Amino acid sequence: MATLVRLPSSNWRIQVRRKGQYAARTFRKREDAETWGLALEREIDLTAKAPSDWDKRTLEELIDLYLQDMLEVGKKVGRTRQLFLESIRPTLGKLKLSELTRGNFVEYGRSRAKEGASASTVQFNFSDISAILTYAEAVHGAPMRHDEFDLARLALKKLGLMRKSRARTRRPTVEEIRRLINFFAASPRQYIPMDRIIQFAIATAMREGEIFRIDWTDVDMRKRLIKIRARKAPQDQDDNDQVIPMLNVTGFDAWQLVLEQRIVTRGKGRVFPYRAASAGAAFARACHVLHIEDLRFHDLRREAATRLFEAGLPIERVALVTGHKDWETLRRYTCLRPEDLVLPQPPAELSVADYIDQLMDS
Repeated sequence: MATLVRLPSSNWRIQVRRKGQYAARTFRKREDAETWGLALEREIDLTAKAPSDWDKRTLEELIDLYLQDMLEVGKKVGRTRQLFLESIRPTLGKLKLSELTRGNFVEYGRSRAKEGASASTVQFNFSDISAILTYAEAVHGAPMRHDEFDLARLALKKLGLMRKSRARTRRPTVEEIRRLINFFAASPRQYIPMDRIIQFAIATAMREGEIFRIDWTDVDMRKRLIKIRARKAPQDQDDNDQVIPMLNVTGFDAWQLVLEQRIVTRGKGRVFPYRAASAGAAFARACHVLHIEDLRFHDLRREAATRLFEAGLPIERVALVTGHKDWETLRRYTCLRPEDLVLPQPPAELSVADYIDQLMDS
């Protein structure tokens, strides 16, 4: 059935969804839109093919279609999604599309919870499944029963087995950072300069993977700029290269740290020619030895973003360094506290107004 909507421009937009086909056009007059819609629906009905065999296909076949299409157009599927899709082949993957019912989806969610998956992990899992179903419908015309999938999601949320991940607020203390840096600096067997890498992470707010991808061709020492290639961005996966400045406002000088690496590597290859996984493992081991609990390497990115704000940089300049596209996402990466914004008490000889004026002048 056609959907007719009047636009702010007073034009009429009509959308036709019929038998797996979709089309839309905009007309100045309502009558023209209705005439076009009816004509298109008749044409679809007359040229409609016999029922397809989609219901006989399995979810695993849809996964293969998706992965093959991504490969053909040169789009890389994220490692986490790839591993998850492979993991569901023996379970949900064997179900035919006609068998992808609310009950089967709920049962899968329950089984994930029994395996130890957190509610936020189940949420991510179902987002990946949704991506496959939506892709198959949009690109290949597969008839999807979204109502069954949506009801399953609602049921799992009501059962407490699915929810969005909670914002992480762990921020390393100054003492913890000092201990980590000193630990690595005093470890002669540690071939990865983790002391320098920790400082660089806080100086640049870069992710672990981004740090170890930087090539010397991406560094402009004269302008003090670094190009981060294919930076992670959920809403913009393609060609998301970003240039960030090497600053000295977080307590560590990014340019000086890169200069030290240039001496070590002689300016060839990667700036930090080590494996990200090895660096992450070294960081985790150090935290264990030093009895620093619940600290991850990625928390250094949160620390960096918070220090940029504490240094007085406005939102748009912090976002230029961190790469965030909106404040809501950036806010989750900061740990600013209300008490940090409270002014200290003025000296007894000054009025509050005079004290604020003095602070502003300084």
